[in-house]
Amino acid sequence: MSDATPLLQLSNVYTAYDKADVLTDISLSVPAGTITCILGSNGSGKSTIIRSILGLTRPRSGSIRMAGREITQMPTHLINGVGIACIPEGRKVFPKLTVEENLRIGAYRERSNAVIARRLDHVYGIFPRLRERVRQLGGTMSGGEQAMLSIGRGLMSEPKLLLIDEPSLGLSPLFVQEAFDVVKRINAGGVTVLLVEQNVHQTLAISHYGYVLMQGRVVAHGDMDALRGNEEVKKAYFG
Repeated sequence: MSDATPLLQLSNVYTAYDKADVLTDISLSVPAGTITCILGSNGSGKSTIIRSILGLTRPRSGSIRMAGREITQMPTHLINGVGIACIPEGRKVFPKLTVEENLRIGAYRERSNAVIARRLDHVYGIFPRLRERVRQLGGTMSGGEQAMLSIGRGLMSEPKLLLIDEPSLGLSPLFVQEAFDVVKRINAGGVTVLLVEQNVHQTLAISHYGYVLMQGRVVAHGDMDALRGNEEVKKAYFG
């Protein structure tokens, strides 16, 4: 894994809220073509890593690079333009917009109607249920359907890197498995994935490489075979 070219690289990142450090000396890489996961319990700093990448909470020091390009100080609204899209925790669809309107927002930078139509068709191919419900309001859909819609919206920008924050949160056990299967299919289609999760068993089953966070620090990393038996993984989840 260390020989693979990193699409995303974080080097010695410190991020704080006010004066309290949340991330301490975080270094990690996401090789192109992989599913890389970040594991950790609530409060470990997982979502702060995503906020740092997206420029929502800027690191006070360190470097974040996408495809070799420094993005640490880049405005959030421009980061999508370098090939990063995010599926936020809790899905956060627009409840009063239709399925198609929600999806089109994901392609807000694209001006070609033909390209948008092609991307919509691609998303509907992954999620046939969304094609059946193009006029349904996002807020009237089930949690599983909203998860589909949120992932589809992220794919509408044709990202090189998809950040997915807690995709299993609040879903029924049946759709949890479906959600992880979708992530695996998206990656097989050529999209690099950074997956932030607490569901350790499902995450290790689909990821290529992972990092374990505790109290804002990386305490372990390795391929899935190495992490399955790692004591820090057990500490992060079971205390």
